[in-house]
Amino acid sequence: MVSSSSVLAVEEFTTPNPVTAREDSGIAELTELMREHGIRHLPIVRGDMVVGVVSERDLKVLAALEPERQSLIRAADLMSPDPVSVRLSDRLDDVALRMSERKIGSVIVLDKAGKFYGIFTATDALNALIEVIRGTPA
Repeated sequence: MVSSSSVLAVEEFTTPNPVTAREDSGIAELTELMREHGIRHLPIVRGDMVVGVVSERDLKVLAALEPERQSLIRAADLMSPDPVSVRLSDRLDDVALRMSERKIGSVIVLDKAGKFYGIFTATDALNALIEVIRGTPA
């Protein structure tokens, strides 16, 4: 088991270069990207900046709408804007605590220069917990 003196950085469990979508992506495209890649959080980008996140839960809320109305909605209409971001070097426990306190399922991870690096999700946090408890890579 990892000792309490060990400090793990979020970088060790971050998904680098995740699948992304643009602000003008439609509901069908977002749904297909999530299904195809088996993901539940999709960073929405404008150029090389993350401007929001769309979650699987966001899309499920829209399932009750008629297809004509769904076709009018874009990622920019649906996304959670200004997602929480952390640095690669941030402590894993601090990031997990922040996510828990804010009740969010993902954070955007930035590199040392402040550029988009990846995404850290609640699933990544669970994988980290498994590794820490077992003392082996998950």
